Amino acid sequence: MAQMTFKALAAATALAGALVAGAAQAADQLTLQLKWVTQGQFAGYYVAKDKGFYDEEGLDVTIKPGGPDIAPPQVIAGGGADVIIDWMPSALASREKGVPLVNIAQPFKKSGMMLTCLKETGITSPDDFKGRTLGVWFFGNEYPFLSWMSQLGIPTEGGSDGVTVLKQGFNVDPLLQKQADCISTMTYNEYWQVIDAGISPDDLIVFKYEDQGVATLEDGLYVLEASLKDEAMVDKLARFVRASMKGWAYAAENPEEAAEIVLENDATGAQTEKHQVRMVSEINKLVDGSDGRLDMEAYERTVKSLLSGGSDPVITKEPEGATTTVVTDKL
Repeated sequence: MAQMTFKALAAATALAGALVAGAAQAADQLTLQLKWVTQGQFAGYYVAKDKGFYDEEGLDVTIKPGGPDIAPPQVIAGGGADVIIDWMPSALASREKGVPLVNIAQPFKKSGMMLTCLKETGITSPDDFKGRTLGVWFFGNEYPFLSWMSQLGIPTEGGSDGVTVLKQGFNVDPLLQKQADCISTMTYNEYWQVIDAGISPDDLIVFKYEDQGVATLEDGLYVLEASLKDEAMVDKLARFVRASMKGWAYAAENPEEAAEIVLENDATGAQTEKHQVRMVSEINKLVDGSDGRLDMEAYERTVKSLLSGGSDPVITKEPEGATTTVVTDKL
């Protein structure tokens, strides 16, 4: 009897092992291309992977870090990713140029973008930008700034009635070295680099895009139109979004642990615990409890802002088919 029980147990163990192996083999593979390097900005995705939320949805997700030489729209157009994270201005501009990107979910409700200026420059309002040098990121990140300047009626070719645009690297050196009166910063990253460099918040003045009424949607999830014609892929994307938003919810409740998970995935070793904990906390304010669904009012505001560029708008016509609810309807 004992021998039979042992055989039965062995058979059951073998069967369970086979089922686990089969489940592992059956996991659907999906590749996510980040907009930037591994950091707290993407904590929700790393948490979802680390905590097994993707596994629970039958997904094997590969997360590819970005960088200064990586343009997510180009990556997905070339077949290097199934889903990308991009800012809506960049995604809509890419769509108009022929890359058929579609927003399937919008984890970030709010914009973290702002201009940070030294008070000693005498700048107190956007009216004081004329004749100044402003640091601006490019590679698709310039669109919100250019749209804002267009709405203010300020040319970006220099001169006393315009602004001189300094092509800013992804650092805060132009402000520290006083090469620019203001620089582009994010609430969760570069602003704190300025503070960590020894400049007091009292010596700075910031202009948040949200406060100026020119905020455009940032980190959204985008796929190519062709992906949405495959029902199995739509199902896979829904599972991915559901698990990702579970990751973001966990990060909101456990920012320090989320920061640790990010650090564990940072192959460069360039990030610090203090900065990542702070970043995750600030990012959580932008996600703001999102369930992943795109707020169409925020979308329409973004489109309006991008269209209102005078003679040089970011996009030239109202986008068609640039968003879909077929994925989030399945959540």
